[in-house]
Amino acid sequence: LVLMMTIPGLALFYGGMVRKMNVLATVMQSFAITCLVTVLWMVIGYSLAFTEGNPFFGGFGRLLLDGMGVDAINDLAKTIPESVYMCFQMTFAIITPALICGALADRMKFSALLWFIGLWAILVYAPVAHWVWGSDGFLSSAGILDFAGGTVVHINAGVAGLMAALVLGKRRGYGQEPMAPHNLVFSVIGASLL
Repeated sequence: LVLMMTIPGLALFYGGMVRKMNVLATVMQSFAITCLVTVLWMVIGYSLAFTEGNPFFGGFGRLLLDGMGVDAINDLAKTIPESVYMCFQMTFAIITPALICGALADRMKFSALLWFIGLWAILVYAPVAHWVWGSDGFLSSAGILDFAGGTVVHINAGVAGLMAALVLGKRRGYGQEPMAPHNLVFSVIGASLL
């Protein structure tokens, strides 16, 4: 349900805020990221984030979801099957890089964005999720609780979007061309879905 509302919401919001020439690319970025991160999460991301390892990285105990059973591996999810917990956490893994797309609109090619998001999901998102939500993560061990995703989702996506925008520079045509939003109604609908 979260994905059914959030991904179209982000796609409509970003699609309404960019120039007409970039609407299709921006909408497709949200949906492509959903597919890419779903596969990466099931192959390696879940294992790196939620299995026991060290305080900074999880292990490879659930690589390709191997050994997944009825009992959850996280103390915060003892009342649900592990497969349900994995899917619940996957929604956050998908939404977080989709938030970064807003900062990268009009700045990055589609193929470069997919490479960036794929590497970022494995090398940045999964370790940060382990720090905060993993049973032996260093922030989790310090007693930090992050139920709404303020650290793992919002701070993480915000910093990544800011750094990527600073590295890539201004949007093409910024200051020389009018950059009126394509459709403000789509933006309002997207914000409402979010």
